[in-house]
Order: sequence, then C-alpha cells, then structure tokens
Amino acid sequence: MPLVSAGLLLYRRRGSVVEVFLVHPGGPLWARKDDGAWSVPKGLVNAGEEELACARREFREETGFEAPPQGTELDLGIHRQPSGKRLHVWAMEGDCDASRLSSNLFEMEWPPRSGRTARFPEVDRGEWFDRAQALTKVAAGQRPVIERLYEELG
Repeated sequence: MPLVSAGLLLYRRRGSVVEVFLVHPGGPLWARKDDGAWSVPKGLVNAGEEELACARREFREETGFEAPPQGTELDLGIHRQPSGKRLHVWAMEGDCDASRLSSNLFEMEWPPRSGRTARFPEVDRGEWFDRAQALTKVAAGQRPVIERLYEELG
C-alpha cells in the first residue's frame, strides 16, 4: 500500500488575485534549488491519524502558524505523486506573515560520509505566489493541486 501524505494549502485574495502559500524545503540538499522545489506544507499520515488532522499538524510543524478554524476546508482531493505516494490536500483561506515562519528541525549526516550529524529546518522559508508563479515554483507532482484550487475558486 502506498504511503499517504496530507497537506494544507493556504490561500488569500489580494483584489482579484488569489495567492497561495508554499514552503521551500530546508537543508543543504535544497539550498540552491528554487523553481520546481517548493511545496504545499505536508507530511506523512501516522497510523490511526485522520488525514485532515495530519494536514493541520504538518502545517503547524512546518510553518509555526496555526491553520484557520476547522470547517472551512476545501477538499482538493488525492493526487498520486511521482514517487507513488498519495497526497491528500485541503485548501483554506487565511493569511500569515511569511517572514515569521518557524519550522521544526530534522537531523541528517552532513557533510555526507563524515560521521557528523547536523540539524536543519524542515522548511527554510515560505512565500506567497500568484497562480503563474506557483506553477513555476511548486514541485511537478503538486502542480495538479494548484490547478485544482484555481478551478474550484473559479
């Protein structure tokens, strides 16, 4: 059975423009990557965890922001990723100050084969993008999520 991730796509309206909030993965492997590297805040669903609860938890862990109140979610469906993983995403209207993002940390051996462990933020920054920018910045497997949001919003 494929792994399941859940994510929350925050969006806001600026006049007639709808912007989405995406995050850039942290750590040295992603430091020089930009276009095609950004993502919806998301993570693996724990055993016995509801997918929407996971999406809300991951949003908080990766950004430091609380998701908007429950009951306002727009289910954008399940999207198969190139890895085979299933990604279930909900959209919520809200706002946050991207400059105040505060992510949880992860550990990895760095530099490779050094035997030393270093800690890095899971997400090193977040940013608001309009539709065209978002489709350029987001990972290819998540482009259908962005397109679905804009279809739903008209």
